[in-house]
Amino acid sequence: MIILIAGDTHTGKTNLAQKLLEHYKIPYVSIDHLKMGLIRSGNTGLTPESDDDTLTEKLWPVVREMIKTCIENNQSLIVEGCYIPWDWKKDFTEEEGKSISYLCLIFSRAYLEKNFNLIRKHENVIEQRQCYELALEDMISCNERNFQNCLEYHLGHIDIDDKYEVFPQAVASIEKQLKEGSDFKARRNSL
Repeated sequence: MIILIAGDTHTGKTNLAQKLLEHYKIPYVSIDHLKMGLIRSGNTGLTPESDDDTLTEKLWPVVREMIKTCIENNQSLIVEGCYIPWDWKKDFTEEEGKSISYLCLIFSRAYLEKNFNLIRKHENVIEQRQCYELALEDMISCNERNFQNCLEYHLGHIDIDDKYEVFPQAVASIEKQLKEGSDFKARRNSL
């Protein structure tokens, strides 16, 4: 079982990955950790300030091959981060796709407007983040764009609109997607 968790900053990707690790007893990897390992090792021209498209272009091939290796070895892995391309399905065969579940965490505009300070309060629940200016309008724009991309690419998503109750929805969505794994080809070809 491979679980991909995407979403904008502060949506709770790492926290969800940790909870899924505890629930399913399978490890997770943060693409941010891979990014920082490459940057700090000096083995890449990337920087923490590199734009998301550049980071995705460089990191996704490594992450994709890690996923394929896990599938080949019948191992499970949770991968979380914002550097998963929207068209990721094209990189996997129908058989590989049967093992993959994808979730994108999306805040609604109403949730962000009502809970922005609460989101900031919980930003270090798993990781110790370097503080930077987080703009409400930027988060609204990015989450709305992510929602549209999920619709366009037929990707699983969890809409956070009223209460932040992601875990039960995530488990239900993962199990549903894995049951419907034989539908991966149809979902992939609809891109």
